[in-house]
Amino acid sequence: MSDDPEPPKVKEEQEETCTSQEGDQHVDSGSTADSESKTKSKTHTGEKSFKCDTCGKAFEYRSGLNKHVKIHTGEKPFSCQTCDKGFRWKSDLLIHMRIHTGEKPYICNTCEKGFRCRSELLDHMITHTDEKPYLCKTCGKSLRTRAGLLIHMRTHTGEKPYPCQTCERSLGTRTGLIIHMRTHTGEKPYPCNTCEKSFRYTSALKKHMRVHTGEKPYFCETCGKCFAYTRVLKSHIRTHTGEKPNSVNLRRSRSGVQLKLPW
Repeated sequence: MSDDPEPPKVKEEQEETCTSQEGDQHVDSGSTADSESKTKSKTHTGEKSFKCDTCGKAFEYRSGLNKHVKIHTGEKPFSCQTCDKGFRWKSDLLIHMRIHTGEKPYICNTCEKGFRCRSELLDHMITHTDEKPYLCKTCGKSLRTRAGLLIHMRTHTGEKPYPCQTCERSLGTRTGLIIHMRTHTGEKPYPCNTCEKSFRYTSALKKHMRVHTGEKPYFCETCGKCFAYTRVLKSHIRTHTGEKPNSVNLRRSRSGVQLKLPW
């Protein structure tokens, strides 16, 4: 049986904050005077009359819809002249270019750490506090960033705006799509420095490293024997209980993971 685990779940606040993910939250630094004039002249009725034919999401302005549609079409008309990476919006390209130039114009006043864009700085500033100002009105969960809240909301709406062009599966986050694509490309970007074996996910690499370190973080509560992998522990525990697979209950503790027996 392969030790390579299932693709890891993407944390709700793990998505890149510099790159715009929703058309209506994106502010294009290259907006024209004409579009600004239209924005100012539009009455603030809250009406969202421009609807996406693909996912049904509605927007107040056509420009917001046009930007959003690129998520579904995959159109990336703005290309980096250094690495040829494409972007949906000009402002994303400008931010990306700072990777090559090293420019980090947004500085944290607390720790003096620099960031490529303002949204990165704002998200970072919250790490100096316990503040989680973005509240989900559906389940009451609080999140640190607006981007995190938008991603979290997809767990309620079921929205999956990132389609795989190979198998037509859709993902809820860009990071999820990137991870999924490795099942098609065979890419394994995480190599083991000891034996040079490579893995698709950091979690798989971490699990593999136990082969070299001898780490056995999972132990049997009955006899104290330790194991490197949960599947081996589950198999072992049945020698004590005689239970069938999937009938034992995992209980986590600070010192590791225990299997809680039914008695």
